[in-house]
Amino acid sequence: MTPLWSPTEERIRQSRLYRFREELRAAHDIPGDSFAAFHDWSVSRLEDFWSAAWVDATGRKPAGAVLADDSMPPAHRLEREVWFPGTRFNFAGQLLRHKDEHVAIIEENELGQCRAVTFRELHALTGRCQAALRRAGVGPGDRVAGYLPNVLETVVAMLATASLGAVWTATSADFGFQGVFDRFSQINPKVLVSCDGYYYNGKRHDCIEKTRRLVKSLPSLERWVMVTGTDRSVPGGAIPWESFLGDDAAEATFTELPFDHPVYILYTSGTTGLPKCIVHGAGGTALKHHTEHKLHTDVGREDTVFFFTTCGWMMWHWLVSGLAQGATVVLYDGSPTYPREDRLLRLAEDHGITVFGTSPKLLATLEKAGFRNAGNYRLGGMRALLSTGSPLEASQFHYVHEAILPDVQVCSISGGTDIIGCFVLGNPISPVYPGQIQGPALGVDVSVFDEQGRPLTGEEGELVCRKPFPSMPLGFWNDPGDARYRDTYFADYPGVWRHGDYVAATPEQGFVIHGRSDTTLNPSGIRFGTAEIYRIVERLPFVRDSIVASYKERGETGVALFVVLDRPLDTETAEAIRSAIRAQATPRHVPTILQRISQVPVTRNGKKVEKAVSAILDREPVRNREALANPEALDEIAAVAPSPR
Repeated sequence: MTPLWSPTEERIRQSRLYRFREELRAAHDIPGDSFAAFHDWSVSRLEDFWSAAWVDATGRKPAGAVLADDSMPPAHRLEREVWFPGTRFNFAGQLLRHKDEHVAIIEENELGQCRAVTFRELHALTGRCQAALRRAGVGPGDRVAGYLPNVLETVVAMLATASLGAVWTATSADFGFQGVFDRFSQINPKVLVSCDGYYYNGKRHDCIEKTRRLVKSLPSLERWVMVTGTDRSVPGGAIPWESFLGDDAAEATFTELPFDHPVYILYTSGTTGLPKCIVHGAGGTALKHHTEHKLHTDVGREDTVFFFTTCGWMMWHWLVSGLAQGATVVLYDGSPTYPREDRLLRLAEDHGITVFGTSPKLLATLEKAGFRNAGNYRLGGMRALLSTGSPLEASQFHYVHEAILPDVQVCSISGGTDIIGCFVLGNPISPVYPGQIQGPALGVDVSVFDEQGRPLTGEEGELVCRKPFPSMPLGFWNDPGDARYRDTYFADYPGVWRHGDYVAATPEQGFVIHGRSDTTLNPSGIRFGTAEIYRIVERLPFVRDSIVASYKERGETGVALFVVLDRPLDTETAEAIRSAIRAQATPRHVPTILQRISQVPVTRNGKKVEKAVSAILDREPVRNREALANPEALDEIAAVAPSPR
């Protein structure tokens, strides 16, 4: 296959990954010059690699051993030190290791209102918030919860929480009461930081009443702090943000804690039950993000990094960790397509974004709307475009190069909330092939297994990890003996992490993701991923969006396809869809149910909820509908789906 993009020799040698590897050669026998060879070394010499990454990130040598327990999974990390035992560290101190006049954060909202703070100013704000939290009795292990938009105050509250050794957890402000309650009621926060409202699609959404209800439902709360975007007064019981911080300047200090001390609680989507509360460690998160930012994405002080995300998605945590490299981080709150589909391209132009993070959905929206750069945007400084949330199709790689920027490195990346990072992603020294993720993450022993646990190349199978790595979860909250944790990731292949993605490794040493393995389709015993249908259907000019799901009928598995169209679903249109699938895939890929809908049901992070649609089709309950951005879309599917025969 011909590469879409290849780094020049000069670009390779100037990359931080290249320099890091060459420095290691002085002490280690690292064969070859390819990324694949370096990755093989990094997983065969796990402790040497992660020790070197730790020194590179912090400038300090580990206090002792690197890995005390190399079993999979390492047992009870919430109760004992496994990675870097004896090493002490503070997550916020790592992110705030720079303290100068360089711009740390640029925040812009949908209305175009903008704020910027330097690293020195961010230190000062963190110090004030830290002092306020300390006055509120917050200490190591306490939980501080954010019910907030993607704004500066969210970052400050997180940094102040982590500086004390407390645990930060958040959901975005657009969540309804039940979705937030299902999350926060499990972890008993001591302090809640919320907002009075937010803007989306040109409309202001008030948050006070649902937050008031939430506060009454959380008996563990001792403080309720409210960030206001207007001059309105806060409700009774809430403390305005500025009043909470107070007027006194306070120097931020950073409590040194074990490497595996908890820093974040993140949540699974919860569309099939209560969300799981995933606990992540400070050291593992910082170290994984360091390798992904500096080595894989080549982020440095000169960069301005952006990812379109909400503060409840793991990509927010990934984005904010860019502060540790001294880079400028851009926060955006609002619709990515308001008032026009090119809103984020304008954002990139205005702030000189060099690393731009988006989703296949937004790129598809731009393409179908006919947007092409053609000199309309000054994006010459953008060197990497990252995409996650769903598989990035080969045609979209070409669209970026042809319509947005010809020499940008397109990096499809994939991992998840489970590991607060990536299993597979880009790197600055390898070619980019259309439709492929460039390769595995350094220090992470990724493979593809068949159902019997045998490695595969070129065939679709389960994405697995065979060895431990620092950002594996410490565990689930309230999970005695790690029972749910082990059942979630280690039940299928003992001693091997099964991630739940259906993928294929390519001859070019990359990866193609075909969808979630728990939503793969299996009609007539032929297994394939939902992405195989999406990449065909969503190229049709009259299809705006789609969702595929399986259903059971008389002991057999069927395929259902629901489409959002620019025209009626008449006989001709239906046949055009089926013919395209039949011609470009196989007859078994052709759906037995094909219906038109007005919108695709998605989570608040924009991911299609195929399992929930399958539940609807099988007449099973869909729990935790509050996790969806548009639960009414499920009602529409239930109304148009045929009755089981």
